[in-house]
Amino acid sequence: MDNIAGKKSSLTWAVHISVAVLVVLWLLPTVGLFVSSFRTGDQIATSGWWKSLTTQQRQNPAIRLSGDEVEQDGLFVIEGQLFDASGAEVQRWGTSSRDTEAYAPGEIAELSKGRTVTVDAAGAFRFTSEASQEGKRLPRVFTTAVSPPEFTTDNYNSMLFDEDNSESMARAFFNTLTVTIPATIIPILIAAFAAYALAWMEFPARALLIAFVVALLVVPLQLALIPLLKLHLAIGIGKGYLGVWLAHTGFGLPLAIYLLRNYMVGLPHDIIENARVDGATEFQIFTKIILPLSFPALASFAIFQFLWTWNDLLVAKVFLIDATGQTTVMTNQIVELLGTRGGNWEILATAAFVSIAVPLAVFFAMQKYLVRGLLAGSVK
Repeated sequence: MDNIAGKKSSLTWAVHISVAVLVVLWLLPTVGLFVSSFRTGDQIATSGWWKSLTTQQRQNPAIRLSGDEVEQDGLFVIEGQLFDASGAEVQRWGTSSRDTEAYAPGEIAELSKGRTVTVDAAGAFRFTSEASQEGKRLPRVFTTAVSPPEFTTDNYNSMLFDEDNSESMARAFFNTLTVTIPATIIPILIAAFAAYALAWMEFPARALLIAFVVALLVVPLQLALIPLLKLHLAIGIGKGYLGVWLAHTGFGLPLAIYLLRNYMVGLPHDIIENARVDGATEFQIFTKIILPLSFPALASFAIFQFLWTWNDLLVAKVFLIDATGQTTVMTNQIVELLGTRGGNWEILATAAFVSIAVPLAVFFAMQKYLVRGLLAGSVK
C-alpha cells in the first residue's frame, strides 16, 4: 500500500537528509575559501578556517631582539615589542629552541655575561646587560601566544586595488571572458543544428551518428590534447584565442549534441508536422519553433560550458601559450601567484574567491533552467 499513487513514501526523511548532506558538502569548500580570504597569513598557517571565530594559539618563529640601547642605573637596557598583533597574549616564552616554553610571562631569564631578558603577556620585552651591546648580536626569543579572532580586508585591497596585482588580475579577468564567451556560444550554435538534424530529419546512418556522438562522451580530454595542438600548429592557429575556442568547441560538442537532441526528441511531433504541412522549411521550423522551445536545454548546456571553460586550466595551458602574460586566464594567474608568492595563502584564497564570483552569478541566474534541461527526454 505504500506505493499507492499520491501517498508519500515513508523514506521521504531519508531523501531530505541526503540532500541536506550533499548541499553541506558542496558548500563547505566555498565557505572555507570565503572565510580564508579575510584571514591573515599567520592565521591560515596555524589553524583551519573553522577555528576562525575562536581564540588562536600559535608558536611564533624565533624573534631576534633589537632596539635602541639606553643606560639606566649602571645597566644597559633595550626595550621593545616582539610582535605587532593587537590583542595577542603571550602564554609561554623561551630563549632556546630546545625549550621554547621555559618561562611564564613576567619571569626573568638569566643569560650569560650578566644579561637578562623578560617578556610580559603583551609581548613587551626588557633586555639588560652589564656591558654595552652595541654591534653585538642580541639573543632570540621564542613565544607561544594566543590572539583573538581577527579578520581583515587587506587581502582584497591588495588584490583589487594594488597597482601590480589589480592590473594583472584585471587583464586575466578580461582574457578569461574573451575565452569563455565565444567558447560557450560557438558549440551551442553548432550543436543546435546537429541536434535538430539527428532528432527530426531522416537521412542514412543517422543512428550510427547518434551512437558515435554518445561514444565521444567517454573519450578522455587528455587523450586529444597533443594531437589537436599539433594540428593547430600545422594550420597556424595554435597559441591564440582561435585555437582555444575551437578546442573547447570540439571537447564540448558531444555533450551539447547529446543533451539538445534528447530534449528536441521530446518536443510534440504534431507541431513539427503541422509546420511542414503549412509549407515551413526546415530552417524556419528550426529557428521559429525548435529554438524557442529548446531554451531550457540551451541554457542548461550554457551553464555547464561556461563553468568548464571559466575554470579551465589545462586547455588554456596547452592552447593559449603566451610568455608575455597578455593572454593569461584567471586560473593560470592564480597558479602564477602561487609560484611567485610562495606561502601567501591569504592572497591565493582571495584571488580564488574573486575568480568564482562570475560563475556563481551565472549559475544562480540560470539555475531554474538547469534541471529542466537535464531531465529532457527522461519522461514521455
